[in-house]
Amino acid sequence: MGADGLKPDRTEAGGVPVPPWRTPRKQAQVKRQLSQDLIVEAGLRILDAEGFDALSMRRVAQELDTGPASLYAHVANKDELLELVYDRVLGEIDLPERDPLRWKEQLRAYAMEVHRVFGVHGDVARAALANIPTGENSLRAGEFLFGLLIEAGMPPRDASLAVDRLSLYIVGDAYEGSLHWARMRAAGLTDPGEYFEAFAGQIADYYRTLPVARFPHLREFIDDLIAGDGEDRFRYGLELLLDGIEARMPRR
Repeated sequence: MGADGLKPDRTEAGGVPVPPWRTPRKQAQVKRQLSQDLIVEAGLRILDAEGFDALSMRRVAQELDTGPASLYAHVANKDELLELVYDRVLGEIDLPERDPLRWKEQLRAYAMEVHRVFGVHGDVARAALANIPTGENSLRAGEFLFGLLIEAGMPPRDASLAVDRLSLYIVGDAYEGSLHWARMRAAGLTDPGEYFEAFAGQIADYYRTLPVARFPHLREFIDDLIAGDGEDRFRYGLELLLDGIEARMPRR
């Protein structure tokens, strides 16, 4: 017991008691060892929270409390980081066993599943454009789609074009959504319903001022032009594509 009557409850190295009046040293926070997985996780967090334009190697290094140079031992550059983040997101897609007898139903379910995942990670669609999928999850999704159509009887060349156009439709829709989210962030808005109501209302107001002699249909049917939300429009376009693929599917 010390001179002040307090009993020491800590010991230094070697078992020597630490005086109770000494300020305890803060325990150093243990950092996770830097790895490619850790970098990709941080990149995805930044992409979701701050948007595509905020993602950089420097920003990821800041998030991980390290220097940018340390990242390059695991990720070559920002382009590779984007590919890895995109592939990580595709890993969230749930794929069933292929059933060629239900190819149309499975294509529809796949498209809706990717649409759902991209809705959670909106800006990731910008990383998908103009890139050839080479990651594990990208290849897994490609094999599912391509194999499903071939096993259903479609010639490989037609199947490749169908997969390409369907994928571009899904990514393009998500990309448009990411642009709206970027505008929302820039405007400081948090309610998508409020944003899209104002966006559509502004278009409607303008179209109603168009000269009726030159633009009679755009002016008269503006309510139909802006009707339906993004989900309705995505489903409508998807059915157009699926019907087109079905029309080119050889009869068994």
